[in-house]
Amino acid sequence: MKQKLALHWQILIGIVAGIAIGILCLQFNEGKSFVLDWIKPFGTIFINLLKLIAIPLIIVSLIKGISDLKDVTQLSRMGIKTFAIYITTTVIAVSIGLILVNLIQPGTFLNENTRQEMLSSFGGEIQQKVDQVNEIQEKRGPLQVLVDIVPENIFSAMSSNSNMLQVIFFSLLIGIAMVSLPFSEIEPLKKITDAANLVVLKVVDIMMLFAPYGVFALIATLIVESPSTDMFKALSMYAVTVILGLLIIVYGIYGSIIFLFGKRNPLDFFRAILPAQLLAISTSSSAATLPVTMECAEENLKLRKDVISFVLPIGATINMDGTCLYQGIAAVFIAQVMGYDLTLAQQLSIVLTATLASIGAAAVPGAGILMLVIVLESIGVNPAGIALIFAIDRPLDMLRTATNVTGDVMVATLMNGNSEKDISA
Repeated sequence: MKQKLALHWQILIGIVAGIAIGILCLQFNEGKSFVLDWIKPFGTIFINLLKLIAIPLIIVSLIKGISDLKDVTQLSRMGIKTFAIYITTTVIAVSIGLILVNLIQPGTFLNENTRQEMLSSFGGEIQQKVDQVNEIQEKRGPLQVLVDIVPENIFSAMSSNSNMLQVIFFSLLIGIAMVSLPFSEIEPLKKITDAANLVVLKVVDIMMLFAPYGVFALIATLIVESPSTDMFKALSMYAVTVILGLLIIVYGIYGSIIFLFGKRNPLDFFRAILPAQLLAISTSSSAATLPVTMECAEENLKLRKDVISFVLPIGATINMDGTCLYQGIAAVFIAQVMGYDLTLAQQLSIVLTATLASIGAAAVPGAGILMLVIVLESIGVNPAGIALIFAIDRPLDMLRTATNVTGDVMVATLMNGNSEKDISA
């Protein structure tokens, strides 16, 4: 029987084919409209499929994972360690970004003409988003982050993927209640959640049959919708700085942590999660990639189900190492271009603000823009400067999402070992 081509190879073929078709269609007058009318819809369908299953997956996997634990103390130990590792890697990521942007100084490579072109092209759109973000911020008190986590209606919370933290909170409550009761009393519900988990995972398997075609459509659309190459050339040093930082995080920091603390071969680790990384690149969404991330962690890395179902959904919501690294680089880059001379104290405030914003913005729609606005305003830089990086934001967003997903699985791998020690203890 002929062996089926591995998923990551299928997705990679879809990416290459999407690039080729996108470039080919740009050579014809009606090529762009053809892609937008006849190819882009399949990419949208694929994204919708992934988002469709995200909340059911989180609910059943979290409840099952927690109810599989022996007691609540095991959950509390896991939660504290997970949160501590997420915060630590976030601080490291922002710090690496600041070091690189100060060494390379990409802002000095952008001339005045290009700067004015960027501001005129995207200034109005960015200002509108900044105004929306500021309006949201004005209504948010210092403890609004905690308020946003607790839903007033779980059915309303489940109606939007932007309420992921609320869904996680509800699922945690149900799981904790189940593990606190005698097994004989919750056995029927346990069987239902176990069966629901199997059904959802099978739905994910079915959806992955469409993944190569969905990825192809997404990449082809990205190619034909990209701004002019002149803008990309002007921003190339900024992009190089961000990409270099992401590579250091993934292969330097994560690889070392996996080798030293996870006791695994980094090459085997990266090979195991390649399908999730490629899908993250295609979708630019950690939440949309979550079904494949969990599948890679369970089937390829053989991580424990209770660890996967607890660590990965939370990581997809609050762990933003790649995004925070980008925030640090983008903030200093914009300051350099706009003529701001940032002090050491201001740059240190970027570390603190980006770290806190990555958690606080998680439950708010438009988290990426919100985070960067908060960071820029904390150092006194006009948020309208975001227009300078808007042209190249989507390609970099794809790469930083892949970094975020890799960080989620890295933490799950560490917690897998720690959980085994807790159980044996």
